[in-house]
Amino acid sequence: MNLSNEDLQKRLEALAYQMSQPFCYGCYREAPSGRCLGCGSDDLMRLVRGVGVDWNVEWVIQHLLETHLKPVDLDEMFEESVRGCYPETVKVGWLELDTVSVLREIDEVSWNIARDEWASSEADDERLVSIDNGGTYYWTDEIERFIDENLDESAQGRA
Repeated sequence: MNLSNEDLQKRLEALAYQMSQPFCYGCYREAPSGRCLGCGSDDLMRLVRGVGVDWNVEWVIQHLLETHLKPVDLDEMFEESVRGCYPETVKVGWLELDTVSVLREIDEVSWNIARDEWASSEADDERLVSIDNGGTYYWTDEIERFIDENLDESAQGRA
């Protein structure tokens, strides 16, 4: 489907609303109609049973992705990218060594910077998505597939 990050975020929010329930913290009860039957408030938290409650849906989105998708192993994917760009081995003196191992071990700081720049570039190209400002990445197409498999058509009006 290849959604923009903005559209993907909207669909994730719609899924988060679908997968959580309105909850009145003051009366400490669910409010399925969107208004608390006890106090009449419409200032409601979101409840995910067995997980918790909070005021926004960002935590619901994070919970859904963490429990249903596997985060991208940046080290492994960056290694694969480097292996595709450079020769398999490099000769240092009389030794023939694995290029990736040499690069990573000679200058770990440079390696980490290059890996993070690679991840940022993949996110700019909308192949990767991070919901926690670069702490964890997921493949965009896997998120799209998860949404497509779980978002009810009726809830897509929110997206």
